[in-house]
Amino acid sequence: MKKIALLTLNGYFNYGNRLQNYALQEILNLMNFKVETVINNNKPSKNKNYTFKERMNNIMNMTFRKMFIILKYKIWLKKNQNEIEKREKNRRKTFKVFTLNYIKETDYSISDNNIPENLSDRYDYFIAGSDQVWNPNYNLGSSIYFLTFADKHKRIAYAPSFGVSEIKPEFIENYKDWIFGMHKLSVREDDGAKIIKELTGRDAPVLVDPTLLLTKEKWLAIAKEADNKPKGRYLLTYFLGGIPDNYKKQIKSIVKENRLEVINLGNIREKETYRTGPSEFIDYINDCSVFCTDSFHGAVFSILLEKPFIVFERIGSGSMYSRIETLLNKFNLNSRKAENISWEEDVFKIDFSHVPEILEFERNKSLDYLKYALNIEGAN
Repeated sequence: MKKIALLTLNGYFNYGNRLQNYALQEILNLMNFKVETVINNNKPSKNKNYTFKERMNNIMNMTFRKMFIILKYKIWLKKNQNEIEKREKNRRKTFKVFTLNYIKETDYSISDNNIPENLSDRYDYFIAGSDQVWNPNYNLGSSIYFLTFADKHKRIAYAPSFGVSEIKPEFIENYKDWIFGMHKLSVREDDGAKIIKELTGRDAPVLVDPTLLLTKEKWLAIAKEADNKPKGRYLLTYFLGGIPDNYKKQIKSIVKENRLEVINLGNIREKETYRTGPSEFIDYINDCSVFCTDSFHGAVFSILLEKPFIVFERIGSGSMYSRIETLLNKFNLNSRKAENISWEEDVFKIDFSHVPEILEFERNKSLDYLKYALNIEGAN
């Protein structure tokens, strides 16, 4: 049996990361490959490294109310540092349990300064992706996710994301070389294909995130009900950049008028909910009445599980919106953007009847790419 090594982000804190890792592993297993995810010990940056100009622009564009909320939150973080560390530890523990149960990771790790000489010989192929493995703000310009340590004919990219709409000048030359060195190329969003074309002249197909390759039934098979899940109807939120001020009133109105409870995933102030793991994440979305989110994978699972959802542009991360726009355009669901919603009529009304046909086409396109890249007999 041939072996594949996956190179993706390894952090134990993000739902989308863990679930896309699992999905790609499972698809490759179904293709009769033995799959391992290589642990990368390079420490990714969780926060964007803003320039002084960008920081000043962010501050100038803030309302006094927003500044007050941020300051208040930072004071709360400072005052509750010990409790926050406990909550972070409990959350990581939940994510690690999921990983141990569902993802095969290597018993060794690599980093820029520690790559075994024979690593390329251990596997038949290396796949970089999905997730934002090519985001220079996360990987700090590391070449590991471009698989430069492997023989060129073994280097495959499956739907990696840049997470930005353009590459900063200090990374351009390296990115050109590293992308040229990839044997088979694909990306996850339209901006990524544009970046590759501009840097190298190469065309890269835009493929769906690995999570979309698994069926609803496959996902529900690993879903798990959270201990503190409401018994009645609830509105679910998962915001990585905070709820936009101009939409808080509408969300509160939905809750009040429909007598819904509220579950805020990813909010560290809510102790029990913050512990929610990837399996519970799936179940929460599957049973909610409506899901409000600025998360790409939040939108993905809403589509897979056919749940009413509203997607918002993430505060302070406009460049990341490209991947959500690509997703919504692909599935003809731009009506689910917050700015396009009729808050009186459309919140719970959503037509998914056209989605299965699109999903089947995109799955076949992605699977055909993988079969071709992996030299599976019969592939085009």
